[in-house]
This record gives sequence, structure tokens and C-alpha cells, in this order.
Amino acid sequence: MLDTDALQGLPKVALHDHLDGGLRPETIIDHCGENGHALPTTDPADLRRWFFDAADSGSLVRYLETFDHTVAAMQTVAQLRRVAHEFVLDQAADGVIYAEARYAPEQHLVRGLTMEEVIEAVRDGLESGMAEAEERGQAIVARQLVTAMRHVEPSTTIAELAVKYRDEGVAGFDIAGAEDGFPPSRFKPAFDLLRRENAFYTIHAGEAAGPESIWEAVQLCGAHRIGHGVRIVEDIAVDDRGHHRLGRLASYVRDMRIPLEVCPSSNLQTGIAETLADHPVELLRRLGFVVTINCDNRLMSDTTMSREFAKLAATFGWGIDEVEALTVDAMSSAFLPHDERVALIEGIILPSFEAFRSAQR
Repeated sequence: MLDTDALQGLPKVALHDHLDGGLRPETIIDHCGENGHALPTTDPADLRRWFFDAADSGSLVRYLETFDHTVAAMQTVAQLRRVAHEFVLDQAADGVIYAEARYAPEQHLVRGLTMEEVIEAVRDGLESGMAEAEERGQAIVARQLVTAMRHVEPSTTIAELAVKYRDEGVAGFDIAGAEDGFPPSRFKPAFDLLRRENAFYTIHAGEAAGPESIWEAVQLCGAHRIGHGVRIVEDIAVDDRGHHRLGRLASYVRDMRIPLEVCPSSNLQTGIAETLADHPVELLRRLGFVVTINCDNRLMSDTTMSREFAKLAATFGWGIDEVEALTVDAMSSAFLPHDERVALIEGIILPSFEAFRSAQR
């Protein structure tokens, strides 16, 4: 039985996890108190419930409003270091062996930090978190993705920082935020710069906006991965015999092996599907897309990687083979050097799953 407890003992890979979407409630309370930012409540348990309830609205816009409070708690070097440090420890405690933390440096300048200082603080927090996790016997590799907010005036500034710090823990670049009205092509100069510099990037698309946003992300911007991407299902038709026929875009995304960073619980909160059984993740997996499973925002969705897999296993009947294949696909899709990906797959992931099978025999 692949329940949460069993899954916590298996290695997992988190590619789509927002740093400002996974804070501990106690940390938010401490930091917002320091910064003079009012919260709905200062009771940790009540605050955790408030974030889930506020995000569980079916609206991406309302979902994004919850970040006003978490971003307010990340405005000094010490605060950013603590949040990044705890990000690593919380992921490691859930059995995650590789994690990419994405966030927008431009949102953390209220108290006078430069974007370079923000990136360096997160770098230092991730490094100290990895060191402590290793001491606990929970080794994990953590990297950061720097994100540009798609609703602001487009520039190449964040992309340039991704290149500048790529040897200091910055694995890549992303654009995030409200999709409707802010197509990825607005940031094409940033993506052109990244391609010239041989840098990696992912693009949020196919969540609030439809297949056209995925087309722009892939064909105009050259995305290496797609954040969410689940509305690619709108380019898949069912014929009279019940067979699925992929449109040109869906075929291209599948055949070019462009990974989809699927976040099931988050997708339900933002209205992608009414129930998990209705979510397209299982269809996309069966049709051969490169599907990776992610949390998006652990605080807002009250979830972990283990909980996501446990829910999917219970809903779709996934067993150890499916979870292993999805984990290998995620690790193969990471913005990490090839030899390091292979080392984690062959040295940790495959042996751990085989040990799990042996223990069940």
C-alpha cells in the first residue's frame, strides 16, 4: 500500500516548488512581526488552515493573493536564509533528494535589499540547509530558480542574474504569476539571452491560460520544461471509438519529450478539475507525456510530495512501478548536470525502489 508513510521512505524529486509557497506558519508569524505586517491570525495552526482555505477557492487570482503574507515574511537577509534553510529541511524530511526552489527576487526588496543580496541569501540558506540535512542522514541537493513576474514590464534583468549566479546554485529561470493577458512571448528577449548563454529555463503555461500559452512557451520562447502544462489536454480529442487523438501541439510536446511540471492538488484549487479523478494527469501519463509530480505551494495546498503521490496512487491505482518511473523522469528533467542526474538515479533512486520491492516480497 503506497500510503504517505511508505512514500516518505522513498526518494522523490521536486521540480516545481515555490519558495514563498512553503513557509512554516511559525516562520511567517515571526518574520511578519519583525516587519510590522498584519496577519489574519498569529496562531500557527489557525494560520495554516487560513492559507489552505484562502487558496482553496477555484481561482488562480485569489490563490495568488495569499502570497502577500508569505512574501512579506521574506524581506531581510536573515529571513531569506531561514526560509531557504527550512525549505531544504522540510523537503529532506519528506524523502526528497533533489529540489528546485523558485521565487522572484524582485519581490523581496521592500527593506532595501538588492536582487543580488536576495539571491545570495537564498544561496546561503540552501547550502546551510543541505549541510544540516546531511548531518541528519537525509542528504539532499537543492538549487534555486530565479523567476520574473510576468505582469510587470518585461526586462532581461532576472535572466541576466540567472546567468551570473549559475555557478552559485542558480539552476535556471522561470516566469510566473497571472497567465491571462500576460503571454510568455512578452519575455522573449530574456529567453533569447538565456539560449545564447546556454542556460536552462521553464515557463508557467497551460494553467490559467490554454494551449495557446503552451504553444508560445514552446515555439516562440523555447521552454525546456512547462510549469503545469495540463491544459495541453485541450489539444487531445476522443474519436467515436474512444481512442485519443493528439493535436499537432500535443504531439510535439510529447514527441520532443518536453517535461510537464504537474501539480495536482494546486490545480484543483485553481479550477483545472473538480476532483482528482477528473484531473488529466493519468491520461497524460498513459499517453506517454513526460509527466513530473510536484506540490507547487506546500503551504497553500497543505501538501508534501509524499501526500501528492499517495493521493494519486489511491485515485488512479498507481503502484511502485508508476511512482518509480515518474521519479526517474523528474530526475532526468532536473536542471542539473547530466552526470549528477545519473548519479542520483543510479546511486539512490533505483536502488531505493528495488529495496522497497524486496521488502514487500
